[in-house]
Formats: sequence, C-alpha cells, structure tokens
Amino acid sequence: MGSGEDVVRQARSRALIVPREHGAWGLLFVPLFTGVAAGIASTQRVWPLLLFTAAAFFLFWSRTPVESLLGSGVIAAHTAPERRIAFIASCVLAGASATCLAALLWKGQNSQLVHIGLIAAAALAVQTALRRTSREMRLTSQVVGAIALTATAPAAYYVGSGKLGTPALALWAANWCFACDQIHFVQLRIHAVRANGFGEKFERGRFFFIGQALLLAAAVCSSLWRLIPPLVIVAFGPALIRGTLWFFRKPEPLNVKKLGWSELQQGIAFGILLALAFRWH
Repeated sequence: MGSGEDVVRQARSRALIVPREHGAWGLLFVPLFTGVAAGIASTQRVWPLLLFTAAAFFLFWSRTPVESLLGSGVIAAHTAPERRIAFIASCVLAGASATCLAALLWKGQNSQLVHIGLIAAAALAVQTALRRTSREMRLTSQVVGAIALTATAPAAYYVGSGKLGTPALALWAANWCFACDQIHFVQLRIHAVRANGFGEKFERGRFFFIGQALLLAAAVCSSLWRLIPPLVIVAFGPALIRGTLWFFRKPEPLNVKKLGWSELQQGIAFGILLALAFRWH
C-alpha cells in the first residue's frame, strides 16, 4: 500500500513542476526557430541566441510550478511538501532564466527584449485572468496566451540580427495567426467530433471556416503591401488545406494523440516554410 502511495506522490510531484501542455511547447519553439533561422546574421550571434533559447525554455517551464503554488494551474500544491517542491522548482528555474537574461542584457545589450518581455508578461496575466473567469473563456485565453508564446519569434530575430523592425513584427504576427489557427482547429475537432456532413460541421465551426478565409485574405493583402514575403502564403498553405478539408470529410473517431502528432507536423512544416520565406526575401 505504501509503494502505491509513493507512486501517486511521485506522479503528483512531477505534475506540479513539469509542464503538461505539450502543444504549448510547439507554440513556443516553432516561433523561436523561425526567429533564429530568419534573423541570424553572423556566427557571433550564436552565443546570444543560445542564451535566449535557454532563457525562454526556463521561463516557460517555471510557469507550471508557479501556477501550482498560486493554485491557478491544472494541479495545485496542497500539502507542505508539495508547496516546498513547487517553491524550490520555481526558484531554481527563475534563477536560471534570470542568469541567462542578465547575460543577454549586460551593459545595455539587446535592450529591446525588455519591451517584448513586458508585452508577453501582460498577455500571460490577461490569459490567467480569463482562465479564472469561466471555462467558456478557454479558447479566448489560449489565443491571448499565444501572444506570449509566439513572442519568441521577434525576440530571437532581434537577438540574431540586432534589428526590431517590420520583419520581426511580421514574424510575430504570422506565428500568432498560425497558433490561433491550430488552437481553434484542435478545439473544433474535440467539440465537433460527432458532427456529420458539411452542414453540421459548418454549424459548429463556421467561425473557424470564415477565419481561415480571412487568414488567407490577410496573408495575400500583406504580401501585396510588401509587409510579408509572398512565400509566407505558401507557409500557411498546409494548415489552411487541412482545416478546409475537415469540413468535407466523413466523421471519424477522435484520436487525441494522433491529432497532437498531426498538429506537431503542421507546426514543423509551417516553421520551416516561414523561416525560408523570410530568409530568401
């Protein structure tokens, strides 16, 4: 009986400090990759980019133990040992991220990262408030939270190139739009699993369907106005096709694991195509 309790205790301790939202890792690192690949200007920027990658990793990881302490996460720390574990993990991760950021900002270097960080922090604060409002705000809170996760794109571009201009902001916008598309599609698949035929699917997912059309129109217009490279439209192609085809496919059982892997592949394809689009521009 004791061994069983130990297993449960260890599982809870791990859940208190290890992020459970695996999809969020993709929303963090795909934009980070696009920023690095599109922005790196010379080998001299490799070390700062490694520091930024480590800082982003530690900051994202620290969110889980901090939320466990505050009681706003999926699992809250209830007992004194659980609170101690979450507190120690929070301090270690905060110290590691602070060390990386201090090295990045040493002697006034990469000072624009502060502005991006403030926007990301505000987005996370709003997301937390929305999540506490009601379960109906789950989709909205995820979309707002994606602003913070995709902030790694302009930040990495800035660290790699030393410039925070239109390309960096365009990368941020493109990654955020893609993240919103993924978030909305996953929620639609979960809540419309029993929908049969185009009519029922459109009834459940008309906002997503219309949103995909608007996303394509926005990408085309932004390309014509030279805000983004034309190849960015190609980067959105696979996701737009998969989202549109779902409305015309026969109903199929929902396999969450398979859906997760499929969306991970979509993210990787988008990241590579987006990075190439900005790199070749």
